[in-house]
Amino acid sequence: MLIIDCHCHAGKGDGLTGPWDTDAPLEHYLGWAREAGIQRTVLFAAFHSDYALANRQVARLVRQNPARFYGFAFVHAQRDRGRVLEMVTTAVQQYGFVGIKCHRYDARISREICDVARAFRLPVLYDVVGEIAVVELLGEQYPDVNFIIPHLGSFSDDWRAQAGLIDQLVRFPNIYTDTSGVRRFDILERAVARAGARKFLFGSDGPWLHPGVELAKIEALHLPEADARQVLAGNLLRLIGQVRPEPARPPRIAVAAEAATEWRDPWLMVKL
Repeated sequence: MLIIDCHCHAGKGDGLTGPWDTDAPLEHYLGWAREAGIQRTVLFAAFHSDYALANRQVARLVRQNPARFYGFAFVHAQRDRGRVLEMVTTAVQQYGFVGIKCHRYDARISREICDVARAFRLPVLYDVVGEIAVVELLGEQYPDVNFIIPHLGSFSDDWRAQAGLIDQLVRFPNIYTDTSGVRRFDILERAVARAGARKFLFGSDGPWLHPGVELAKIEALHLPEADARQVLAGNLLRLIGQVRPEPARPPRIAVAAEAATEWRDPWLMVKL
């Protein structure tokens, strides 16, 4: 049975905050993956101050072994504002990448990213860091863009966010999740039972999490073989199979003004 890990970082970051922005070496990960029977992996950069540079690092790895790796283009919604189309065009047409990655740790997702994804029919893997309310907007505003919300909505085991995401998986056809880093097995089991196997992608969040350990959770679900095939590879292949190397027509890309650092609800602001 084909097994694809949809969530693995690779390459060097340019920070020293922690492993996530310092270095994501693949040597140990690849050994673990072979031992676990994982044949292919989606790679995207570690956190970086220049994702154009970081994406080139990932592209070199994908180019060295295209039968083993897929690439997703990492973009920063604010720092890359106005150049997301250029970056993603390069990633798709020159590097052969098949998706977009963005992270709330950097900045909240923007219409610009979603519009570019729509133009190329790229799936977007967006880590919401527990802010699942935006998934409602993504499901309604971009029903023709597929979004993968990793960690069932929260790497930090925020059960409220994870439980809320289950409802969104059920309601919106274009919302998916990956299983990486989900430690509450009861929530994972309940989520698959409610939303169905077609909404889940196996991921590890390598190279820091062991892909074999993460894969054991999928095996522990005791899914029917057809459902297991979807989670382990079929769902990802279906999503990236929609990618087109060129937009059907010149895309209309919304580039917003620079957003405030902190989220504010104008209806709840108190006048002083």
